[in-house]
Amino acid sequence: MFYDYHMHSSFSNDSKTDMEDMIKKSIDLGLKEICFTDHVDYDLANDFDWGIDYDKYFEKLDFFKSKYANQISIKKGIELGLQKQIITKCSNDANKYPFDFIICSLHAIDRIDLYFGEFFKDKTQHQAYEAYFKELYNIVKNYKDYSVLGHLDLVKRYGDYKNILDDSLFSDIIEAILKQVIQDGKGIEINTSCYRYNLPDLTPSRSIINMYKDLGGEIITTGSDSHHPSQIAYQFDYIYSYLKEVGFNHVCKFTNMKPEFVNI
Repeated sequence: MFYDYHMHSSFSNDSKTDMEDMIKKSIDLGLKEICFTDHVDYDLANDFDWGIDYDKYFEKLDFFKSKYANQISIKKGIELGLQKQIITKCSNDANKYPFDFIICSLHAIDRIDLYFGEFFKDKTQHQAYEAYFKELYNIVKNYKDYSVLGHLDLVKRYGDYKNILDDSLFSDIIEAILKQVIQDGKGIEINTSCYRYNLPDLTPSRSIINMYKDLGGEIITTGSDSHHPSQIAYQFDYIYSYLKEVGFNHVCKFTNMKPEFVNI
């Protein structure tokens, strides 16, 4: 049984897919449980609104959770795009609403969204990666209202570089991030959007996943980062076998922000 814990609908500004279409496809695929994690990103320089009408969001989730109760379990999540200046605002959202699960992601630094490329213009590739990982460490040191870190090495998606820099160049800061995550009782996700972005490794990379395991990390979720039904649970057959191969005997699902371990 697969659990897709990173899924977007038309409540996210970068998806036009109706929530019910995502649910129906998940049922067709035989998924046991899904979690919607639509985007909330505040204070971006381009002033593009990435907020959510939470009342409508939870109303829809409650409706479909009841409608499809006999076919699939639907959990209430969110993907919060953290920046250091909005930590309090994100904490307020996290504590105000009845989430089952929250992804903490770093999409922007100093209001500059990595997606558009401007962040990389005045930096070498090494400087860009280092700045990203240092900022992520700063976030996990100061923000605790989340369940897992989303696409931990997201910086590798962008920058228009010919090659991806090796994780060993940033092993100290990556290790510090993972140690903080484990210390705080949080987890990481495997995000299969790596296939859509034609990355040469998983997201996060196999070396980061292995480091997390070696450091004692146990909380891990699987997410497609899907914005369209065709992307749901993509390559999960491989991901679950890979997790088993490297020593994970379970994945996690969440209820009321509490992890529950499910045997693979």
